[in-house]
Amino acid sequence: MNATIRRGDARDAEAVAGLHALSWRTAYAGIVPRQALGDGLWEERRVLWELRLAAEYGEPANTPELLIAEQAGRAVGFAYLVPQADGRILLDNLHVEPGRTGGGIGRALLGAARSHVARQHPGADLYLEVLRDNTRAVAFYEREGGLRTAEQEGVFPGGFVLPEYEYTWTAAGRDQSKS
Repeated sequence: MNATIRRGDARDAEAVAGLHALSWRTAYAGIVPRQALGDGLWEERRVLWELRLAAEYGEPANTPELLIAEQAGRAVGFAYLVPQADGRILLDNLHVEPGRTGGGIGRALLGAARSHVARQHPGADLYLEVLRDNTRAVAFYEREGGLRTAEQEGVFPGGFVLPEYEYTWTAAGRDQSKS
């Protein structure tokens, strides 16, 4: 894999936005409506990440965590963890640069996310939501020990609704699943 995982910050907003838009266009082609992946996607992601990374969340326990995977000083993947009111931690994003998937970067980011939750939020479950038709991601989360804990519909910017799954890594089972 030879990528380094580090904490991200506001200086990473543009790189994360670019990765996020590129990953969406690649992974979600044929799954989400074409207009959702159009010309405005990069700008939408840039604004989103600038706001997220500049926001003041108050208590450290409420503050999201951005993890960046770098190779040769360049961001090639990221994960974003968001504490939830129910005590769980949402893995809101986990993206790897298209063309670099399958090389261990996603596994390293997921492992770093799980380690962060264990250290900073002991006893909290880590979960994520993934589009049901994103079969590559679904297979990855299942290989990595995620337990399917819900089936639901996700509402996306632009108002479209798509079926998704929720996967959870429980605090109790954290040491037993693959990392």
